[in-house]
Amino acid sequence: MDKVRIDKWLWAARFFKTRSLAKQAVDGGKVHCDGHRVKPSKDITVGLTLRIRQGFDEKTVRVAALSDQRRGAPEAALLYEETPESIAERAEQAARRKAGMSAHLVSDHRPNKKERRQIHKFQRQQGEE
Repeated sequence: MDKVRIDKWLWAARFFKTRSLAKQAVDGGKVHCDGHRVKPSKDITVGLTLRIRQGFDEKTVRVAALSDQRRGAPEAALLYEETPESIAERAEQAARRKAGMSAHLVSDHRPNKKERRQIHKFQRQQGEE
């Protein structure tokens, strides 16, 4: 096998759970091949560089092998190599997101009647200022 469709490869490499999700991601511009936006029918070969955006994360991977069959995760991981820069960038962004979330107070329960009254009182006071 010397080339395979990009949506099929993304599905086989386990970046997306279904092939239709992989197709939607490619159509939506979340996947770039060598810096260019591509169509789901684009044939990829070994050595191409793909930039894949999934949620908050963006991975830059190099195609190491081709497959059009979905196999287990250990075998799927052999289909690509993530660049060291990509790994470092994702770790840095995750740390920034985690640090940003520390400012938010998260309660372990819903407010009870007394706490709700205090919240409403505080909001009224803020509105008067």
